Amino acid sequence: MLVSLLKRCGIKLSLNDPRWGHKPQGDHKAQEGRRPGEGPPDLDQLWRDFNARLNRLFGGRNNGGGDGGNGPSGRGDMRGASVTAGVVAVIVGLIWLASGAFIVQEGQVGVVTTFGKLSHKTGAGFNWRWPYPIQAHETVNVSQIRTAEIGYRANVRNKQPQEALMLTDDENIIDIQFAVQYTLKDPVQWLFNNRENDETVRQVAETAIREVVGRSKMDFVLYEGREKVAVDVHQMMQKIVDRYALGALITNVTMQAVQPPEQVQEAFDDAVKAGQDRARARNEGEAYANQVIPQARGQAFRLMQDAEAYRSMVVENATGNASRFDQVVAAYSKAPAVTRDRMYIDTMQQIFSNTSKVMVDSRAGNPMIYLPLDKLLQQGAGNEAVGSRSGPQQVPAVPQSGAPQDVMQAMDSVRQRDSRSRDSSRDRESR
Repeated sequence: MLVSLLKRCGIKLSLNDPRWGHKPQGDHKAQEGRRPGEGPPDLDQLWRDFNARLNRLFGGRNNGGGDGGNGPSGRGDMRGASVTAGVVAVIVGLIWLASGAFIVQEGQVGVVTTFGKLSHKTGAGFNWRWPYPIQAHETVNVSQIRTAEIGYRANVRNKQPQEALMLTDDENIIDIQFAVQYTLKDPVQWLFNNRENDETVRQVAETAIREVVGRSKMDFVLYEGREKVAVDVHQMMQKIVDRYALGALITNVTMQAVQPPEQVQEAFDDAVKAGQDRARARNEGEAYANQVIPQARGQAFRLMQDAEAYRSMVVENATGNASRFDQVVAAYSKAPAVTRDRMYIDTMQQIFSNTSKVMVDSRAGNPMIYLPLDKLLQQGAGNEAVGSRSGPQQVPAVPQSGAPQDVMQAMDSVRQRDSRSRDSSRDRESR
């Protein structure tokens, strides 16, 4: 500012002048051989010239004598010096007041303090405060999504073992890398309640993940429980951050990598393969059981139904036979002869219905009748085969004489013939 005023007043100063600052007085012998203008500038004369030009600029008068201010300093010089000091003071004051202006960008909040104590918060736009050392301000970006990385830095390959290795509930070591994203919900708490806030968030995340993993099994953390672990860590971190009054809002917890330590990775892979083989064998066994057991149950149920049906059939047949026997006994007690003959006739009917028969009437003429017995027997055998395939067996026609007595006589002759055949067979056996 002083240099610009000197330039406006027509005073040129060269800081590169090697004679700058040397007094013009001194060795008069050294100055005798110099031409005018070759000596160093006189600072007192320069100051007087500057005051004179400044007074003329602001309308003042030069009361320093007829030499136009080149004489000794007087009251005019003192007045010019006071005016100059006042102007400089005003300029410095304006600059000092202007230093209190600041601009807050969109998505940020300005926090103003008075002698180090919170005064107020400002929104986005142009703002002003009392300059230093009365007031100070600090802008906080509340819309920025901040990230805390635990177990790695910038890349999952850049691991931090002291953060990543953790102990599970079943006393196994597991390697976890995850990231936490958060924003600021209260800039005042973020600035005044804690120190090293980003590091605090990182330590809170590490504390939460160690507690959640410490009460979980290794298989749960590695496979089906990743999302559950992330949700639990999110909730626990938010509780701790609120307890610390950190002014942060946890927005997301992302599991980057969850795996066993590198030193036991191969052994763990073998164990995983063995577990997969066991699961596959168990699934195959369950599938076979699901196929065989229903069939066995169906067969068992069918056998039970067949047995139940056979039992019912036998019981009903026995009950019917017993009832029939009771009825026959009752009828026999009333008419024994008729009942006996009827039982005999029914029995013979059942016997003759399954055998080949030839009926001969001996009273019709000569009892010596030629019969083609071989053809009759073959015809009877063929009829039996056809009857077994097609249905009930056909019985050859029996000549009827029209009277039941003839039938009774025929049956008596057949009975006598059967008795004679039995007697002959007994004689042959006895011989």
